[in-house]
Amino acid sequence: MPATVPFRLARTSAFAVVSLGLGMIAHVLGGGVMPAWSAAGGLALAFAAALPLTGRERGTGVILPLLGSTQVALHLLFSATAPAVSHEALTHPHSGLLPGLAMLVMHGWAVGLTSLWLARGEALLWALLRRLGARLGPVLTGAPSPVPAPPSAVAHPDGPAPLRPSPLRHVVSRRGPPAPRPVTPF
Repeated sequence: MPATVPFRLARTSAFAVVSLGLGMIAHVLGGGVMPAWSAAGGLALAFAAALPLTGRERGTGVILPLLGSTQVALHLLFSATAPAVSHEALTHPHSGLLPGLAMLVMHGWAVGLTSLWLARGEALLWALLRRLGARLGPVLTGAPSPVPAPPSAVAHPDGPAPLRPSPLRHVVSRRGPPAPRPVTPF
């Protein structure tokens, strides 16, 4: 099912906000400084990266590399636009363009978990849209709905069918006094 332009823009915006939020939170929690114009540039970058891919449903195989490459681009953007740091802050994880091993591991975990989350949301959204389309399609297009067959006038010609005895669902068979046990001689 092809997506309309407003739907594509909404999906692209959701991806861009999640991607930017993930990058900003990781950057700020790592002790980095982020100017507002850098965040705006990051949002535009994430939006431009996701827009071509929002025409149809995407799985983890597309979302994971897109989110990973967007995080790399955002990290480079945030590191390049960070204000100048003093000599004491050079040991900080965000002190250069190349991240340390801990930062790579944390970005990897965050990208993996977020891409799984986005893929599950994507699958849920498209399943919901398919169900709505199946239910509302005939109503919106004016197609005639299938007419149910009229019920037969006589269900049972001889009268109602006799009820079948069936055990109750919640009957506990072990109620009552214990069963007598035979006495055995020694």
